[in-house]
Amino acid sequence: MLILLKGGRIVDPVNERDEIGDLWIENDRIIAAPQGKLPDEVHDVSGKIVMAGAIDIHSHIAGGNVNSARLLLPEKHQNFLANPVAMPFSTAKWSTFETGTIYASMGFTTVIEPAIVPHQALQAHLELSDIPIIDKGTLTVLGNDDFLLSLLRDGEGPAAVADYVASAVAASNGLGVKCINAGGSAAFKYNARTFSLDDVVPFYGLTSRQIVEALQKAVLDLNIPHPLHLHANNLGIPGNVATALATIEAARGDRLHFAHLQFYAYGSEGSHGFSSAAAELAAAVNAAPNVTIDVGQVMFRQTVTISADVLRQFNGSQMANPKKSIIHDGDGNGGGIVPYLYRENDFANAVQWACGLELFLLIDDPWRVYFTTDHPNGAPFTTYPEVFALIMSRDARAEALSRQPQEAVAMTTLPSIGREYNYNEIAIMTRAAPARLLGLKDRGHLGEGGLADIAVYSPGKDLAKMFRFAHLVFKDGDLVVRNGRVTHYRWGKALKVNPGYDKAIDRRLAVYYDRHFGNSRDLFSVKENLLPHAEGFQEVACAR
Repeated sequence: MLILLKGGRIVDPVNERDEIGDLWIENDRIIAAPQGKLPDEVHDVSGKIVMAGAIDIHSHIAGGNVNSARLLLPEKHQNFLANPVAMPFSTAKWSTFETGTIYASMGFTTVIEPAIVPHQALQAHLELSDIPIIDKGTLTVLGNDDFLLSLLRDGEGPAAVADYVASAVAASNGLGVKCINAGGSAAFKYNARTFSLDDVVPFYGLTSRQIVEALQKAVLDLNIPHPLHLHANNLGIPGNVATALATIEAARGDRLHFAHLQFYAYGSEGSHGFSSAAAELAAAVNAAPNVTIDVGQVMFRQTVTISADVLRQFNGSQMANPKKSIIHDGDGNGGGIVPYLYRENDFANAVQWACGLELFLLIDDPWRVYFTTDHPNGAPFTTYPEVFALIMSRDARAEALSRQPQEAVAMTTLPSIGREYNYNEIAIMTRAAPARLLGLKDRGHLGEGGLADIAVYSPGKDLAKMFRFAHLVFKDGDLVVRNGRVTHYRWGKALKVNPGYDKAIDRRLAVYYDRHFGNSRDLFSVKENLLPHAEGFQEVACAR
C-alpha cells in the first residue's frame, strides 16, 4: 500500500530535517516521493508534528520479577479502570496486552526489557511475544553468576570470558548485556549487606570493578552495538554520587551505559543528610564522551520497585508501602519486589524528583541522555507525558516546585535552570539516539529506506496531552493508532544479536549444567519455534 502523510512538520534529526513536508510510505518502509503514482491513502497532517516511532531503552515489562510484582498487589486490581495511571501492574488486564496498547497510543514502537537472567529468558520471551504492536528486545543479566565469576577467579583470559558472554546472550536471544551491582548479589549470599566498587566477593576474591571491567571488555570485543548496560553499586543511598563518579572514571574511556543515573545523584549535605548532587554528576557525564546514561525519573505516585539487585532491595524492604515485599535468591542475581509510594510532600522524594530533572537539563548532549523512569521503579511508563511536559516547560517545573517542601527544593539547583527541550531534542533523545545506541539502523529516523514506524502528534499548550494521545501511529507501515486509540492490532518482532564465539564453551557449559543442575542447558534456551506469534526475531548485526 502507498500512503502519503501530507503537510506535517517533519522532525528528523538523523537527516537534519525540521521542516514542513510530505512523507511517503510503501508497505513497511519510508520511500522517496514516487513519480507518476497516486497514493492509496492520504492523511492530511497539516499543523501536526511528525517523528519516528519512539524507543524506550529501559522498561521492566516482562520476566519473573515483573510477574511477582503483579501477584504481590492483588488489592490494587479493582482500581485499574477508574484510575489507569495510578498503579503499575495493578491488574492482570494491564499485563502483556495492555502494555503494548498503552505504549503504542503514546507513539512508542520499540521497547527494551533491560534485565532478564538467562534462566528466565524463555519465560520472558514467551511473555514479550504476547505484547502486541511494539517490537521488543531484552538485555541478558550477567555479573553475579557462578560460571562467570569462576572463570575470572581461575584466571581464564578475556577470550574465554567473551565466549561465555556471547553464548549466554545467544542462548537467551538478548540484544545486549546488563550487569546489576556486579558481585553484590553473590556477596549477599555470604551475608554482605553493603557492597561497593572495590569490595571483594567472598569465595571468588573478585572486586566489583574487576567484574565490570571484564564484562565491558567482552561486550566491546564481541562488537555488540549496545555497550555494557550497568546498574552500579550503592543504588539509592545518600552520598552515592561518589560511587557514580568512581564508576565513570573506572570506564577508562571505553564505552559504558550507566542505567537510571538519577538513583546515583545523591549527596549527603544539609540537616537531613540528603541532597542533590546531580549538577556534579552531570558535569562528569559531560566530560566523559564515552558514557551514555538513562535518567530513571521519579514521579509522585504509588509504584512498585522491582530489581535483581537483591542486596539493595533487601535493605530497602523496610520502606515498603504497603508493608509487604518479596525477596528471593537464585543462581546469579535473585531479586526483590518492594512497593513504594513517592510523595510530593516528602523531603527525600522531592529531592529525588529534582535530581532526575536536573540530569535531563544539565547534561548537554541529548544524544547521550535517554528518556526513562526505570519503569516502574521511578514511576510507571504511563507518566511519560508528564515528564515530557516538565523538561519542555520551565513554567511547568516552577508550578510543580511551588507545591514541594522548600527545604528540599533548596538542596537542588533545579529552580535556577532555564533550559527547555525542543521537539528536535525530544526526537534525538527518544528516537535517533536510542536507535544508534542499540544498533537499530532501520529505525529512529524518517529517511528513505527506514522502517515505517511513525508517530504523529497534535501540538498544543497541553504538552502532556499531546504526548499521551498520539494523533496517528504507524508500525511497519500499518496504521495502529488514531487519536490516541488503538485501531489495529498486530504482533511485533523480538530484536536480538548473535555474536560469534568458540563453541567449545558450550561443551564446558553442558558439563557444568549436568553437574550442578542435573538438566541440560538447552532446557533454558530460547528457540524461535516455541514463540506463539509469527513475526519472530530480527537479528541486529554485531558491528559498531
